[in-house]
Amino acid sequence: MSRPLRKLGFLTIGLFDPADPRRGHESTLGIIELGEQLGFDSAWVRHRHLQHGISSPVAVLAAASQRTSRIELGTAVIPLGWENPLRLAEDLATVDLLSGGRLNPGLSVGPPMRYDEVKRALYPDTADAEDFSYERVRRLLDFVRGKPATGFSGTEGFEVFSDRVQPQAPGLGDRLWYGGASLRSAEWAGKHAMNFLTSSVVKAEGESADFAEIQLSHIRAFREHHPAGEAARVSQGLVVVPTDSATPEQRAKYQAYAEKRLPRTAEPQGPARMLFSRDFVGSSAEIADRLHAHAAFREVDEVAFALPFTFEHEDYVQILTDIAERLAPALGRKP
Repeated sequence: MSRPLRKLGFLTIGLFDPADPRRGHESTLGIIELGEQLGFDSAWVRHRHLQHGISSPVAVLAAASQRTSRIELGTAVIPLGWENPLRLAEDLATVDLLSGGRLNPGLSVGPPMRYDEVKRALYPDTADAEDFSYERVRRLLDFVRGKPATGFSGTEGFEVFSDRVQPQAPGLGDRLWYGGASLRSAEWAGKHAMNFLTSSVVKAEGESADFAEIQLSHIRAFREHHPAGEAARVSQGLVVVPTDSATPEQRAKYQAYAEKRLPRTAEPQGPARMLFSRDFVGSSAEIADRLHAHAAFREVDEVAFALPFTFEHEDYVQILTDIAERLAPALGRKP
């Protein structure tokens, strides 16, 4: 039996036309504002470098924090291979304070995508020495949670120095999420008292090729290693597209989108054996039935349903409205 849905969120990539990038960013901010008006608990933005999507989610969420007052604002996820943990800790704390304590940073590690092509621009002097392991996340955790960054604090002339990252944002250390697709990541996030973001992709490390069962094993491993146990927070981020109020043209577009992506769900992909979930397209009643039958969904009470990448602003308005007004009640969420 599924847990009643407690927190309803959505995730957007924030695509834009390179000839008019402001319009795309304004569309993303408008969607976040709409999410708050519809009663969503959280809005999350993806992170894209050297692509036509949000490259600076912290800056975008700083803007969103000034246009909203209640909705939580998250990143899903910031790849730390592109970041200096100390500087990022300063930015996260600053935006969290500006938002009134609503920031939920999601993080991941590993070498940056297409690293051989970008490393000379990103790390011209240290490319071969950079550490892209979990240690990079641990450093950020320590800085955000108030551990010393240096061995000096005090006054020097007219300057006052702190040995901790400034500003410090109360509670932010408890709102850090790890976006993981492997059993190892789930266990590491649990041991370090993070929250855990699951998505529509997992690593098929054993013999099973059942997406829901693999994701369920990750959720359970995370909670087994987390100090809070069964109370540890997990959010699921499947692609969900209700069609209740969609036009016939929209329904055809949504179905074509899902059918184009269907082949990659049949078996693990590539050397890393990445396994993708099917997209959930249909009426809210149909989607609710499929989710209630999903082994991993039954273990969570928080979601950040992912919006498809390539749709138009009016499509997102329709999808979010149906999720909030029709799908969420069918999943047991109370306003």
